[in-house]
This record gives sequence, C-alpha cells and structure tokens, in this order.
Amino acid sequence: MCDERRAEARPERPGVTELRLSAFAGHRGAVLPLGPLTLLTGRSGSGKSTALRAYEALARLGGGARLGEAFRDPAGCVPERARPDAQRRRGFRIGCTTDGPEGPVRLDVAIQAEPELRIVGERLTAGGLTLLQTALVDPSRPVVQASWHTAGSTPVTRGPLPDDRLGTALLPLRVAGRTDGQRRVLAAAEQTVVALRSVFACDPRPGRMREAVPLGSGRLLRGCDNLADVLWRTRTECGRRHAQLVAAVRDGCAGPVVDLLAEPLRDGLVRDGLVRNNRVRDGLVRAVLDRGDGVRTALGLLGDGELRYLALALVLFTGPGVLEVDPVAEVPAALQTLTVLADGFDRSLDPRQALELVRLAARMCERGHIRLVGAVSDASWAAGVPGVTVVHLNRERS
Repeated sequence: MCDERRAEARPERPGVTELRLSAFAGHRGAVLPLGPLTLLTGRSGSGKSTALRAYEALARLGGGARLGEAFRDPAGCVPERARPDAQRRRGFRIGCTTDGPEGPVRLDVAIQAEPELRIVGERLTAGGLTLLQTALVDPSRPVVQASWHTAGSTPVTRGPLPDDRLGTALLPLRVAGRTDGQRRVLAAAEQTVVALRSVFACDPRPGRMREAVPLGSGRLLRGCDNLADVLWRTRTECGRRHAQLVAAVRDGCAGPVVDLLAEPLRDGLVRDGLVRNNRVRDGLVRAVLDRGDGVRTALGLLGDGELRYLALALVLFTGPGVLEVDPVAEVPAALQTLTVLADGFDRSLDPRQALELVRLAARMCERGHIRLVGAVSDASWAAGVPGVTVVHLNRERS
C-alpha cells in the first residue's frame, strides 16, 4: 500500500487502541486490545476494575495531572509479589498505544511508588523511532533527565523535566517545533494526549439516583447521583436526542414509557384523598417516567437494573458538555472522542437489558465521537453484536 493510501486509512480522531499493564497490581505482561466498544470480561478477581483504574490514571496524567492526583493509592498499584531493591524501591509499569493521524504511537511509563511516588522512566515511540525518553539520574533531585528527537543539526535535545508529571503532556511547552523532527515529536505527543483525555469513568449508584436533588450545574457526576438535575437541563436542549433517549429507556424499562423528565419536588400532605399544602420545595427536583394518561412513576420506585440501564443510556446520548469531564479545549470538537469507562457495565441488568444497552453503545460508538470500555462478569449475551471487542481476563494472581 502506498504512503498516500496508508495516510488515508488512518483515523482522524485519535483513540487508545491498546492498554499495557506490564506490572500493575495483579497484572503482569497484560496487553489489552481496545476497539471503539470493548468489553472486559472474566471471573471475579481477574482484574477488570484494575484495568479501568489504570486507564483512568493514564488519562489523568495525559491531562496534565500530578502523579498523586492520578494514583491515590500508589502502593496498591505495585504487583503483590514485587520485592524492593537495595534502596527499598518498588513500583509499577503501565502504557498504551494510540492511533490517529500520526499512526500508532506507544507510550510506556515506569513509576516508583515506594519510598516516594515519582516517574522514573518514560518512553514515547512511533515507527520504531524513540521520540521522547526520560530517566531518573539523581534520586536526590525531583527531576528526570529527558531527551527528545530533534533531527536537526543536533539529533537529540536534552533537558530536565519534573518527576511528578507525564513528560509527553509537557512537551508542547518545551519543544519549539522548528525542525521536522521536533514537529514529529509534537504531533505524536498531541495525538497521545488527545486520545487519553476526555475520559468519563461511570458507575451509576441506584441508591443515590432515587433521591431528589437540588438544581446545580447540570453536569452528570460519575455515580449519576444528580441524574434528575441533568434531565432538568437537557430535556429541552435537544428534542431529537431526548426522543432517542426515551426510545432507549422504553427498551430497558418495564411498562409503557412516554417520556422521561424531571419535575419539582412538592411538599404534599394527603387528607381525605386530596393533596393539601402542595408547595414546591425550593430547588429540589426528582426524575420520573411519564407512563401516559397522566400516570407518572418516580425513579425511586424502579429497580436497580432499570436505574443503571437508564443512567448508562443517558451517558451514551450526552457528551463532554453534559458529563463531568475535561474536554480538550484547544482541539476542535470534530476531532475529539469521549471515552466512557463503565465498571460493572452489566451489573444488576438482566440479559435483555444488557443486550439492548450494548446494541445502543455499538450504534453510538460507530459514529466515532464516543468510545466505551466496560467491565462485565459475562459477555456471552453480546455475541453477534457488530463492533464489540471482547477481551477475556482469566489471569492467575501474581
């Protein structure tokens, strides 16, 4: 295939196509291929949630977060049987591959967790060429020595970078972009950062979704606790998208569903079959299903499976403007992709609900503006659904 055709085949929207857990918690040498819609499956303890945690941490680093923000429990990321070296150091290694206009770009990071949290090595490569490499040279200083590709009169440029930030995310601040080599480094770093950022980790909590909530920002939290607040905002923003959401909810909830909406919570006192003191509680709204003929069912009366189905459907139909994520403001929206990390994607769902939800996810992911990585206990119900990548995690604990 000629270079022109190969370039045409490259995706315009950068995305993560592989997650590597070289030595992370219970994983050793794990390589997880990721498609637009990926289901991680395996028995309890196989490391599904751990893989999602690693992905989210990489995403935070790609967004410029410090190590302590990305890894709240760094000791828990160290492989269980890892032994400290002579300096009492232990750590872990993770990485990923992104694909996009620059082709496959690999990022690998070695992180020291003990006795202090710091990056001790990072490598960014593309086409067999090392574009960035860092190493901890002097443990007494909070920096790593970095070298990046220049391909000018000086083949490599060297300089210090902080040991608590991902060097790839800092390159645009350090590389001038004057030579072809520097521009290649910047393009690969940008692709990696754009692919990693805009991640929404989601695990709906039905117990919290049943409660009335105060009106707020209208941005959905990762536990979907404030679903009623979000519906209050979004129902009138896009009628077509809301109609699609209602149709999806109709497929996953029992009984007729005419609409899904939020309404003010009222203080009602029932006497002699009549509602007295029907006053609106300031700022409180609850979500309800409109059953038709004036009948409305509060979401508090729905089962856990119906609530989780409803919340995940809402996530799939919304975007960075509604979800509590960090969009890449400097990149046009047409080139961005939102990645949803859904732990327990099928939790509390019956097989019919799980199948309908994954079909919905497949349709949304096919459009290219959203990707999903979900952890499920069993993916047999997804067999035959086009566009689904199933990754089986059946490892032994290390």
